[in-house]
Amino acid sequence: MSEPSQHELLEIADALLPGHDLDTARITGGNLHHVVLIPGTAAVRVSRRPSSAREMPRRMAVLREVADAGLPFAVPEPLTPVTWFGPRAAVAVSWVGGREQPEGRGDPDRIGKLLRAVREVTITPRLRRLLHAPRERGWAELLAGQVVPHLPDKWREVCRARLEAARTLEAVPDALVHGDLCGGNVHWGEDGELVGVLDWDQAHLFDPAIDAALMSWHGWDTVRKAVDPATYRRARAYDAPFGVGHLVGVLDGRPLVNVEGFVRSIVDWLERTPATRANL
Repeated sequence: MSEPSQHELLEIADALLPGHDLDTARITGGNLHHVVLIPGTAAVRVSRRPSSAREMPRRMAVLREVADAGLPFAVPEPLTPVTWFGPRAAVAVSWVGGREQPEGRGDPDRIGKLLRAVREVTITPRLRRLLHAPRERGWAELLAGQVVPHLPDKWREVCRARLEAARTLEAVPDALVHGDLCGGNVHWGEDGELVGVLDWDQAHLFDPAIDAALMSWHGWDTVRKAVDPATYRRARAYDAPFGVGHLVGVLDGRPLVNVEGFVRSIVDWLERTPATRANL
C-alpha cells in the first residue's frame, strides 16, 4: 500500500469531521497509523497497512471499554464510526490535552498511581474477548523458536537464558496492560498532574509489570520508587532479554512478519544498553 499524501490525509479528516477548521492541523504517525492532529478537537487515525485497517474496529471497541472503566484520567474515545477510504480505514477520536514529560523525568508517586489505575481496571467479559492473552499462545516459546536462533552468536545464549528467566517468573493474575505506556502516550498538565493516556493499540492481558517496565522512560530509579519490589523485579526481568518494547511486539498479538528487521532492532538495543553488555 503506497503512502498517502498530506492532501489525501487532510481530505480523509475533512470527510470524517466536516465543517471543522483544519488550518491548524498537523500530521504525525507511528508504525500502525498516520494521525491528523486537530488541536482541541480530535485526532484522526488512518491505517498505514492492511493489518492495521483490519484491526481498527477491534481497537476502537477496546477504547470504548477502557473509556467506560472510570479511570482517573482521560482516554481518547471514538467520535466517528470506523470508515473505509479505499484500502484504508480511518476514525476520529477525541482530543486529549497535556503533553509528555521529558525522558528521564517523572514523579514516582504519580507514576505509581497511574500504574495502579490501569492494572485495577475491571476485566469485563467483553474486554476479555477483545484483548489478546499472551499466556494462551506461548509467547516465550514463540520468541525462543523464531527470534533467539537469529541473534548473533555472542547474544544468543545470554538472551535465551534471560528469556527463560522471564518465562519462569512467578505467576500473577492477568491484568489490563496498556502496552505502550511511555513518552508521548502519557500526557501531563502544567501542574504535573496526569491528564490522559493515549494509544491503547497494544493493550493486552498479562503481567502489569510490563507497563512498569515501559515506564522506565522516566528512569529505572523512578520505576523502583513507584512500584513494589516484586513488580520492579519482574519488570527488570521482562526488559532484560530484548527490551520490553520489543517484547510487547509479541505480547499484543501481532504476528512476527519481519523477523530479520525485528532481530536487527533487538541487536541495536542490546549493543547500546550498558546493563545488557555488562552481563556478557
